[in-house]
Amino acid sequence: MSGRSNGHPEPEVIVNYADGYAYSKGKFEEGLRVIFSEKPAKPAKPPAAKKEDVDVIVSELEIPRAQAEKALLDNDGDLAKTLQALITP
Repeated sequence: MSGRSNGHPEPEVIVNYADGYAYSKGKFEEGLRVIFSEKPAKPAKPPAAKKEDVDVIVSELEIPRAQAEKALLDNDGDLAKTLQALITP
């Protein structure tokens, strides 16, 4: 009964390491199938803040450009909502 132990076929070993670890072909192929079958989730890209909208906020409310850009992004790029949010206490 060469090639069998405990009634199960022995896996085809690709690499044996000196510390006793080994990679079997079956487990390696299974791992690759899992990796390549999963579609990577694309991170949601925040809407870009329009330069004109940022300029309006900066000039009207006299706040730093970085603060205006962040406020605009927090309000999904909607200028009216951003202005309302910035002037509401």
